[in-house]
Amino acid sequence: MNKIRTIIVDDEPLAQDIIETYVSQMSQLELVGKCSNAIEANTMLNAEDVDLMFLDIQMPQLTGVELLKSLSNPPLVVFTTAYSEYAVEGFELDAVDYLLKPISLDRFLKAVNKVEEKLKERASAASVMIDESDDYFFVKADKKLVKVNFDDILYIEGLKDYVIIKMKEGRVITLQTMKSLEAKLPSKLFKRIHRSYIVNTTKIKAIVGNMVEIIEKGQPKNIPVGKIYRDELLEMINMKKL
Repeated sequence: MNKIRTIIVDDEPLAQDIIETYVSQMSQLELVGKCSNAIEANTMLNAEDVDLMFLDIQMPQLTGVELLKSLSNPPLVVFTTAYSEYAVEGFELDAVDYLLKPISLDRFLKAVNKVEEKLKERASAASVMIDESDDYFFVKADKKLVKVNFDDILYIEGLKDYVIIKMKEGRVITLQTMKSLEAKLPSKLFKRIHRSYIVNTTKIKAIVGNMVEIIEKGQPKNIPVGKIYRDELLEMINMKKL
């Protein structure tokens, strides 16, 4: 398994330092960054590919719960807080675990183990079969394997534990992560342009600012381009220019 890309969101410097120390002792974790409030975290999530967020609840301006509710495609979340009364709400939001401060190393390790199990469950549910010589693949959806032609795909959108494959006609929803599907799609046809979007590059009609335009059901559909993906996208476009 690849390293779990992790961020820490906490307005207390001491709490940040303790969690960072614990993260550094876990070989399966890679610290991407630290944020002191929910606004910083939202910006980082839009700029980076993040698998796991250690998220404090009580923060100024915007709480951790409010941040999580606002995200359309959140990473896995382990809440960290000094207040046990938030535990029920945390689990209702599908948090992997809930750590009460002060956090001990053994309890932190248990949370990380839960995260690993969750990621393994997602991977085993992915069931995507792709052969490089084919122009289609099968994806598990609604208790059956559905055939999807590459040429029919307009774009793929990540939504929490699911991905939505948008096609010329209809869509397919499957339980897996964007990262796992991206690794299996042919790179000559598909490009990750945002943490929540993969596009079929043959369907791109225009690039305007930080948006890619695709025609969906006869109407222009604008898809955002994330900052960390923009240079690679432009490099690919420049290679295809006359």
